[in-house]
Amino acid sequence: MPIRSAARSVLASVIACAAGALLLGPAPAAAARHTGPKPPRPVSADSSLLHRKGVQVRPAAGAPALPTEVSALSWLVADARSGAVLAAKNAHRKLPPASTLKTLFALTALPGLPGTVRHKVTEAELAGVGEGSSLVGVIPGRTYRAADLWRGVFLSSGNDAVRVLAGMNGGWRHTAARMQAKARALGARDTRVVSPDGYDAPGQVSSAYDLAVFGRTGVAHPEFSRYAKTATAKFPADGWSYDIQNTNRLLTGADGVAPYPGLIGVKNGYTSRAGHTLIAAARQGGRTLVVSVMNPQWGDGFAVYEEARALLDWGFDAARHVKPVGSLNPPAPRPAPAPASHVTAARGESGGAVWPLVGAGAGVAVLGVAAALVRRRNRRGTNAG
Repeated sequence: MPIRSAARSVLASVIACAAGALLLGPAPAAAARHTGPKPPRPVSADSSLLHRKGVQVRPAAGAPALPTEVSALSWLVADARSGAVLAAKNAHRKLPPASTLKTLFALTALPGLPGTVRHKVTEAELAGVGEGSSLVGVIPGRTYRAADLWRGVFLSSGNDAVRVLAGMNGGWRHTAARMQAKARALGARDTRVVSPDGYDAPGQVSSAYDLAVFGRTGVAHPEFSRYAKTATAKFPADGWSYDIQNTNRLLTGADGVAPYPGLIGVKNGYTSRAGHTLIAAARQGGRTLVVSVMNPQWGDGFAVYEEARALLDWGFDAARHVKPVGSLNPPAPRPAPAPASHVTAARGESGGAVWPLVGAGAGVAVLGVAAALVRRRNRRGTNAG
């Protein structure tokens, strides 16, 4: 077919499509009119109450009083299934998290490092373990299953195990960056990750709100939950193994701390800057609660467990008698913007411009496309020689 004849044929076809679009498409006034109900506004995960200082609770008839013995700088009680926050104190106050940050580490790295993976540890992977760190006893040159290393993280809070797993996960800095991204994706915006093991580092902070988010997310995953609620295990050495015990006293009942009924973990921590911190989850009567406690100001090193116990007891008693003061659920995504009333160009997969046939401007737009097609066809004919 001659080039000019082909161009005329393309132009005629496109103009015909434009005419049909103009006839079938809605009039501009009709397209702009909205007759249905407006969609509901998304509910933010962060209620304004949770951003206020001090204790926040909304008791209804029959609600028990909050325990008076809780001295932590920040704490939160939430329903793990719904995410409803039942009560909190300074929920978004940014404080050092200590080893409770290992929950975010596990949420980030555990999916890509299941227990069956085997790895030979190098000296370089253990370099940088902070002075005074808690250790499980990882030996350079020995091959471990990832499951052993994860038990070293959850039970012994072993910073040596975290170092090795972070190396397997792409490196220390890469893991910190991924943890930061994971926190944001979960709606935990108070957390800043510097050291993935929770070791004190300048600028590293989290909050009772964020820690509760991490705990709630973790106990919803079977593998995380299985590690978090393991009380004792064997850790391999050269030709033998030794017992390790979970340092969460609410789980094991060690050191005179009574075990909490229905406890399913999650993680405790301590550093000189953070004080004692704890994420605890428990299930009773078909309800699961998650509690986070940061830096009690009264009592000894075991006060964090007793304060968590008091908050769990209160939460199970009060759950049906308080109104939520917020939610652990991530913020609802913003609704997509309404379609533009005018014609706009968008790039197609082929790299050409795709023009939607919308409104009275469609005819002008299509004529522009037709002209472009004619010019393209002419150029192809010339280049073909």
